[in-house]
Amino acid sequence: MSKEKLVVAVVGATGAVGREMLKTLEQREFPAHKVIALASARSAGIKVPFNGTELTVQELTENSFEGVDIAIFSAGGSTSEKFAPFAAKAGCVVVDNSSAWRMDKRCPLVVPEVNPQDLEWHNGIIANPNCSTIQMVVALKPLHDAAKIKRVVVSTYQAVSGTGQKAIEELESQVRQLFNMQQPEPKVYPYQIAFNALPHIDVFLDNDYTKEEMKMVHETVKIMGDESIKVTATAVRIPVFYGHSESVNIETEKKLTPAQARAILTQAPGITVLDNPKEKIYPMAIEAAGEDATFVGRIREDETIANGLNMWIVADNIRKGAALNAVQIAELLIERDLLGVKDTTVFQ
Repeated sequence: MSKEKLVVAVVGATGAVGREMLKTLEQREFPAHKVIALASARSAGIKVPFNGTELTVQELTENSFEGVDIAIFSAGGSTSEKFAPFAAKAGCVVVDNSSAWRMDKRCPLVVPEVNPQDLEWHNGIIANPNCSTIQMVVALKPLHDAAKIKRVVVSTYQAVSGTGQKAIEELESQVRQLFNMQQPEPKVYPYQIAFNALPHIDVFLDNDYTKEEMKMVHETVKIMGDESIKVTATAVRIPVFYGHSESVNIETEKKLTPAQARAILTQAPGITVLDNPKEKIYPMAIEAAGEDATFVGRIREDETIANGLNMWIVADNIRKGAALNAVQIAELLIERDLLGVKDTTVFQ
């Protein structure tokens, strides 16, 4: 597919992630002849910036995908469930950022640095993993290849941008309210988020884990392609605007020293190692914001088990955790000549 012919649509183009996707397409000089911005009827007509000009948002309909080669969705699960099958039927390959298709056996769940080979069997819909899962598996994959990970214990410290624009505005307004001696008003979250930490992301399930935590469990196994990896997670929302942080403990079959882990991760794609405690060098959310890389530091031995390591992983949840990963998938589809849908009836 040549640049002269390639047509790309961004679904949910007016949202925070949709706008970041357009920005990422522009910054990476994605080889598209035409980019179309799609959103709900209420957003139709809005202008969104792209490549030094503006795109006029068009209403998303069942017929929006005729002549479109790739559609990058970031419009929520219900929208993806309804419209992604219409795109696939039209021969358009969907890269979906919602949770709608992640655990569907017909859909590859892809992080380009980890399992690009899974794109080979796509049926028209490819799922973008959860933001907290993406940054973790980027760091885990090279260590798994070297020493086989048996168990992962992860605690996340997730930015409010993961909830959306209204959550960003809520944190801003609550900080102002508190500084003006006013009682903050929680609307997006069940409790005050300013100067607080909420061990509650998404809904609680019957096992008392949240849906976010179980996403990390199931998605990690699917992406890594190894059902023997055991994962347990605790997901926490903190008053940071951009950048998810994770405390990750791994147990491996083979002994891996911190020095060996640093050497492996330094050579791994998509990773920047920031790990010099003596000089107070370690990853932080404020430095990861706006960056493409996944940052890893605080790599140290878990002295309670024979083969264990602790590490601290940070990435921009809107960038690598959503927009960049989706665009990287689209780039691979072109590079590997995987555009088009072989069987347009799979999701009908």
